[in-house]
Amino acid sequence: MKVNSTKHNLLSSLRQLTREKWALGATIFTGKMLGLLAVLVAMVTLPGLLGTTAHAAAAAPPKPTDLETSMMNSINTAWTLVAAFLVFGMQAGFVMLEAGFARKRETVNVLMECMFDTCLCGILFYAIGYAFMFGWGNGFIGWHGDPSLKADGSWFFLQNTPATYSGTGIPVIAHWIFQYAFADTCSTIVSGAMIGRTSFRGDILYSIGITGFIYPIIGHWAWGPDGWLALMGSAGHFYTSLGQGFRDFAGSTVVHTIGGVASLAGAIVLGPRLGRIFARDDKEKGGMPPGHNMLMAAVGTFILWFGWYGFNPGSSLSAMDAQGIGRIATNTTLAACGGGLTAMFAALWWGTTKGKFDLGFTLNGTLAGLVAITCPCYWVSPLGGLLLGGIAGFVVFGGMYLLEWLRIDDPVGAVSVHGLAGIWGTLSLGLFATGEYGVTGPTGADTSAPNLVKGLFYGGDASILKAQAIGTFTIAIAVFVVTFVMMYVINKLPHPWKLRVEEHGELSGLDVFDHGIEVYPAQDDEISINGLFEKSPVSA
Repeated sequence: MKVNSTKHNLLSSLRQLTREKWALGATIFTGKMLGLLAVLVAMVTLPGLLGTTAHAAAAAPPKPTDLETSMMNSINTAWTLVAAFLVFGMQAGFVMLEAGFARKRETVNVLMECMFDTCLCGILFYAIGYAFMFGWGNGFIGWHGDPSLKADGSWFFLQNTPATYSGTGIPVIAHWIFQYAFADTCSTIVSGAMIGRTSFRGDILYSIGITGFIYPIIGHWAWGPDGWLALMGSAGHFYTSLGQGFRDFAGSTVVHTIGGVASLAGAIVLGPRLGRIFARDDKEKGGMPPGHNMLMAAVGTFILWFGWYGFNPGSSLSAMDAQGIGRIATNTTLAACGGGLTAMFAALWWGTTKGKFDLGFTLNGTLAGLVAITCPCYWVSPLGGLLLGGIAGFVVFGGMYLLEWLRIDDPVGAVSVHGLAGIWGTLSLGLFATGEYGVTGPTGADTSAPNLVKGLFYGGDASILKAQAIGTFTIAIAVFVVTFVMMYVINKLPHPWKLRVEEHGELSGLDVFDHGIEVYPAQDDEISINGLFEKSPVSA
């Protein structure tokens, strides 16, 4: 009886359905079937199109058709542009980080410097920087097209450039916007150790030198198509017997060490901020002055971390290497986690705030881990990323105390985070590279034997470590010497173009002196409660 009753109720419910409801149900069902069919078609066709059948092995995959190549180039271009936008968004992180670590009276100056550097960098990298860095020329500087294609016209102002850049399938104009974001990052790093005593006009002058000449020309050595470090170890080039070129996947040295070392040169030329007391001179009163807004610094660090997912995975210039970009993103994450924790514990155990959990060191340790993984991110395992990032946290902790002992005033830790951690990350490739990964490309990864990178910890020889040491230390020394000379010359100019601001301008605060405004101006409608709860004297 119960079964019959259930059937009767079901039939009654079906009879009550209107034609419109039947039509709606049929439409939904048809849509689901079409969606399922589309998924099945994609599962059958996309593996062959996107080159994901690498695990099957034997025969080489067929050459992509013109249509497939066009589709892959379009996907890779979109991937590169999205990554460029993420990297550009890091400027918001830099602004907040530097402003948070600065004193209140120089905050507007930090904001203005970062904004100005971004605008100036765009113009200079368009006019001359891209040609210097990514054009053909010689081992030390580029400026024109590929001579083998008889396209040797000047690339200044992006003239005479080919449709795509050097076999990547990425349009040159898209490659330019991605590399501009990198150049802007380097430019912004430089101001970090110079906060609080650099005149704005002096900033204009040194920014022209860094963005227009130092970064792109020295960067050409490692990333240019005929850079001497990039071709090192190959037949007919420098140190042929080494058999290894310099590798820097996303810029631990090319972006971060250049920026950090240039910042060191500027800090030395400028000297410390007025009134700065170092720990070796007074253990009680000495040490780094606290930042005025650590909330802003912490938010800036998270923004930078997020932007690094464009910085590192985007440097593949290829969305076709799915395993590669996934591995890079994972390594980036774990290195940041490792660096943040080790720096926090180092400060807890050995810092001046011993027994306390120091936010400043934790933020800088996280950034140091990100800087360190930027070079080896494609070639190491997740465990390797975690370990080398953790070591970077100790590097930044020791580096900041070393600068304090040397009486070098670095308000945000730029030298340790970007300079020292960048050098460590570059060297770590020669230790942690697993030997499983080769190079990425527009159609996917190339893991053929000649391209595999194997470090000492995985049974490789010392050749990769040697190549990395030659590259990172050569670049660091060259940048320091050239930048020191430039900063020294600018500092000899008369005011207001002198590198260091006038004494009364520094004491009164750069915000008012150079920009005529405070970051937190007093408001006329502000209400003071001072004295509100004090008892007034009773009159006799």
